[in-house]
Amino acid sequence: MNYRAVETTGEYVARLETGADWRAQIESLADAVEADAAWFTALGAVQDAELWFYDQDACEYEPIAFDDPLEVASCTGNVSWFDDERFAHTHAVLSGPEGESVAGHLNEATVWAGEVHMRVFEEPLEREYDDSTELDLWL
Repeated sequence: MNYRAVETTGEYVARLETGADWRAQIESLADAVEADAAWFTALGAVQDAELWFYDQDACEYEPIAFDDPLEVASCTGNVSWFDDERFAHTHAVLSGPEGESVAGHLNEATVWAGEVHMRVFEEPLEREYDDSTELDLWL
């Protein structure tokens, strides 16, 4: 296990803009507050979404697209540097009108309404390719 203690430099709350991309809005917040590493939670609703499921045997993501409005019952993730940009690694549980739920890595979604809480860490975190999982993980 690779771990370290983290100190926080600030906490922020923000409202996501209707019609914008969910993950891009979180990355914009990270840029605005100069968060080189952070943890966030969010909730709200989206008009459409693309979730990714990671196939551990094939070591690749499989996209699942949704065109209908969905509630964001839970959204959590982290911000770190990836390919010289701040990247919001985002997972979400989305629910439909009958209460059915889907979950996975949130690649993109159009914000209907959203609120986010971000806790910024003092030291930056970077992602690097991991041979055993074929994923880009924290160093």
